[in-house]
Amino acid sequence: MKLAPQQQGVLPPGVWSSRPFHFGVARHKGHEPESVDVLAFMVHAAAGGHARGGGRGMAAVWQQVLAVDARYNAYRTPTFPQFRTQYIRRRSQLLRENAKAGHPPALRRQYLRLRGQLLGQRYGPLSEPGSARAYSNSIVRSSRTTLDRMEDFEDDPRALGARGHRRSVSRGSYQLQAQMNRAVYEDRPPGSVVPTSAAEASRAMAGDTSLSENYAFAGMYHVFDQHVDEAVPRVRFANDDRHRLACCSLDGSISLCQLVPAPPTVLRVLRGHTRGVSDFAWSLSNDILVSTSLDATMRIWASEDGRCIREIPDPDSAELLCCTFQPVNNNLTVVGNAKHNVHVMNISTGKKVKGGSSKLTGRVLALSFDAPGRLLWAGDDRGSVFSFLFDMATGKLTKAKRLVVHEGSPVTSISARSWVSREARDPSLLINACLNKLLLYRVVDNEGTLQLKRSFPIEQSSHPVRSIFCPLMSFRQGACVVTGSEDMCVHFFDVERAAKAAVNKLQGHSAPVLDVSFNCDESLLASSDASGMVIVWRREQK
Repeated sequence: MKLAPQQQGVLPPGVWSSRPFHFGVARHKGHEPESVDVLAFMVHAAAGGHARGGGRGMAAVWQQVLAVDARYNAYRTPTFPQFRTQYIRRRSQLLRENAKAGHPPALRRQYLRLRGQLLGQRYGPLSEPGSARAYSNSIVRSSRTTLDRMEDFEDDPRALGARGHRRSVSRGSYQLQAQMNRAVYEDRPPGSVVPTSAAEASRAMAGDTSLSENYAFAGMYHVFDQHVDEAVPRVRFANDDRHRLACCSLDGSISLCQLVPAPPTVLRVLRGHTRGVSDFAWSLSNDILVSTSLDATMRIWASEDGRCIREIPDPDSAELLCCTFQPVNNNLTVVGNAKHNVHVMNISTGKKVKGGSSKLTGRVLALSFDAPGRLLWAGDDRGSVFSFLFDMATGKLTKAKRLVVHEGSPVTSISARSWVSREARDPSLLINACLNKLLLYRVVDNEGTLQLKRSFPIEQSSHPVRSIFCPLMSFRQGACVVTGSEDMCVHFFDVERAAKAAVNKLQGHSAPVLDVSFNCDESLLASSDASGMVIVWRREQK
């Protein structure tokens, strides 16, 4: 259904070269933008940060047991959510008590493996964002994130070691995080959780309907226009949240919005950047936002009250163009800049990680981790996508593979997904480049080698358009992706349908659609455009 008359886009082709916001999305012309200082910071979510010795390792393993329970909590008593809250609180209490019992490490790891297998067999596989996110989310919630610790750190200089580094982010804590990661991912028996049609809870969550029926929309739920006349390059729902939304703008600000209770409102506007905000990311617990800007700074914000906690200069004093949290260890974040570099930053110290930097062939426009956090992909404005091996123990990056999508065509978006459908594991990468196509690649090995699977027609030649995998797609027959487009529409495609892959198209924007974001249960979709408009769409209720 056409919801608003189509109009000509308010921004002409090559818009980013005519405004302060120039990712390098216009075709590369060899021009290096001037840069100022850039700031970077991260959430310290390593479990047991203040504990010592074996007690810390013991507590960490039991927190991983709680993490496994938390990952499946959304499937318990779907009609009585208050029981889920009571259950997870009680589990947390019991596990804290058991952590003091001093059970042998091998026994704890065995329990963790068995618990994960039983829950997987009972409820089926998790949706991709929820699995890695909830894993770290439970760690963050069970021992408060950096938001509190950073303030203690800044208020009490004695928290610093002799050399100015926090003890809780030493090499030992990195090794602890690596051990925790292996307990969840490596110790899982191959094929122990395989999605099938028998996964009734998963199927009930998604609904037994076709993709076209599932992605039918009733119309606009709300329109936010507080950033009108300046492009909104990024819009994101909070993690595992239905009604909290944030968007960043080239006017240098970030808006935090709330969709319920009605009417939807802008809770607060985060101001501080002196130039356009190019990207931002929610921490796993949603209490922290990290933003990158063309003013060559990264800022850390407290979402609860909108305070800027810290800003950190880019190591190269270059414009920062993108950022992403390490999905398993939110103590680390990765940023990409206009001087062709990616840097792994420790947000507790505000410093880049030794060995955590690498150079690409162009300005770094897009970043994405796989769910376990072992592979990082980075795309640049010369058309290349690089894969990096991420060392969980040290934060070191090792360059692995390079794919030239198309020489000179900026790669503006990368999204990674491990499960493409309910029936089979098929690690995939969704890529936007300025080719008038949305590209789907298959990840063929553990070094991130990519093989083109198929492409979908969209309009994109000059704008930084982004796309996403639908969060609940692994529970359905078929799989859906959503993308913006320069034709001012939001497009839905079924990646497994051989012919007529288009599932739906939403019309209503009056400028190129730059970004899209689903909330956790797919009941609402947000889209932002180059004129500063953010539209929240309501899906039809079946």
